[in-house]
Order: sequence, then structure tokens, then C-alpha cells
Amino acid sequence: MSQTNTARDDNNGHNDNAAWRLILVLTSAGIIAGLLIVLSYQLTLPMITANQQKALQQAVFTVLPEVTTMAEFSFQDHQLVPLSAEKPDREHETIYAGFDNNNRFIGYAIKAQGPGFQDTIKLLYGYQPDKQRIVGMAVVESRETPGLGDKIYKDAEFVANFSSLPTQQTLKAVKKGSKTTAFEIDAITGATISSKAVVRIINNSKEIWLDRLSALRHTPIAPTPSDNSELRKQDKL
Repeated sequence: MSQTNTARDDNNGHNDNAAWRLILVLTSAGIIAGLLIVLSYQLTLPMITANQQKALQQAVFTVLPEVTTMAEFSFQDHQLVPLSAEKPDREHETIYAGFDNNNRFIGYAIKAQGPGFQDTIKLLYGYQPDKQRIVGMAVVESRETPGLGDKIYKDAEFVANFSSLPTQQTLKAVKKGSKTTAFEIDAITGATISSKAVVRIINNSKEIWLDRLSALRHTPIAPTPSDNSELRKQDKL
């Protein structure tokens, strides 16, 4: 009987040791995997951020069709201050100014974001102050429902709504085919919430930015060829 108990104790001890070894192996594997994921994220984050910034800058040429050169400015003390690519401003809001081949100021590309149906929608819209018009819109980040909400950037007809919109009044999304004023846009059938979200984001943004821009004493000056903030249309990816 004592030999049987001893054998059972030995088996239990062996099983306990095996269980602890398994736990240790799994825990170690989890820690290593976690560290590898974090390390991979840290290594790729600068490249991901740079590509996102590049894509955002390139969208300027989409929302301001006449532009061939653009530069980023930060809004500080009621003035626009030119930025250098080597010294990005993380403390102030920024805006893009676009210029034509003759370095003539064309308009602004304004960043805006807000909640959509699924998640935050980030977009860029072009604004020409001399015409008081929005002249383009591009969604730069969205997780809206595939096949429905993603039409806010895939549906060319919807995007075309923003090619010439007066800004003196609040914009409104209405049922497709029922527009009666220049301040209305056709919502996407089956994606009304996403359509209205885009309009709401632009309305909220222009309430802030258009007042700021109208108060400026001078329009932005085109960057010199040596200015690192400059990005030309032919530099597109």
C-alpha cells in the first residue's frame, strides 16, 4: 500500500512539474511574441506615418485641381506659418496652401475628421476663398461598411457633389435626386448615414476655418524651390 501511495505521489509530482513547465513555455512564448509585435510596430511606425502623410499631401492635388505646388502651414497666433518637412509642428493645427505654375495662390486644402457610421472619417476638402467655394473632397481614411459606406470615396458621382459648393450657408445631404438649392448634395442610396457624416464633418470644419482664413491679412506665399515644405504635383507616388 505504501509503495502504491508513493507511486501516486511521484506521478502527481511529475504531472505538476509538467504542468508548470507547460505554463512556463506558453508564458515565455506569449511574452516573446508580444515583444516581437511591439518591436515590429515600432520599426514600421515611422514608415507608415510617412506614407500616410505623403498620401494626405498628394490628396491636395485632388481637392484643388488647378494646383501644381503645395506647402503646409501651421495656424499660430491668427497667422499661417510655413512649415519645413524637417521640423513638423505637433502643437498647432495645420493647413495646406496650393499654388499654380506661376506661383499664384489658388486655395486651401483643409483637413477635417469626425464620426461616421463605423468609425472616424478623415477627409480633405479644397476651399477657394476668392470664390467662397468648396472645390473638391477626398476621404483619406475610413472604415465605413464595404459596399455601402465606402462609397463616400468610391462613388465618383457622390464625390463630384463637392466640386463646386458655395460656403455661405450650411451644407445639407438630401435624398438623391431631390436637390433644390446649391447648398445641397445627393446622399448615397443605402449609405445615408455615411453621406450625412461627410457633410457634417465639412460643416463643422468650415465653421472654424473659414472665419480664421477670412481674418488673415495676407494670403500664403509660394515656397521657394529650396524650401523643404514644397511638394509638386509631379512628385506624386
